[in-house]
Amino acid sequence: QVHLVESGGGLVQAGGSLRLSCAASGRTFFSYTMGWFRQAPGKEREFIAAISWSAGNTHYADSVKGRFTISRDNAKNTMYLQMNSLKSEDTAVYYCAAGRTFTIYDYWGQGTQVTVSS
Repeated sequence: QVHLVESGGGLVQAGGSLRLSCAASGRTFFSYTMGWFRQAPGKEREFIAAISWSAGNTHYADSVKGRFTISRDNAKNTMYLQMNSLKSEDTAVYYCAAGRTFTIYDYWGQGTQVTVSS
C-alpha cells in the first residue's frame, strides 16, 4: 500500500512558477507508475502528467506540454511537478496518484490547491 501527500501549492501570478511535491510512504514506491491530475471548480478531474517507475518514460497532457515537467526521486520516495509559465486556467486542486500503468491508478493523495492570478 502507498500513502501519498502533496505539497507546494499556493498562490502565484500568471507567468510564474511553482514546484509541487508528492511524498510517498511504502517500500514499493519505486515500482509504481506515478501521475499528476488536477480538478478545477465545476470541472472533471483531468490527467496532467505521468512518469514510469524508472523515470524512463513520461507523458503529458497537451495543455501543459512544454510548461510542466514531471520527475521522481525513488531514493527519496518523492515525485515532483515543476510548473512554469503558469496561466489562470491552471488554477485547480492538484492530485498525485500511484498506479500500475499510465492509465490505471490505485492510490491518491488529498490534493494541494494551486491558484494562478491574472
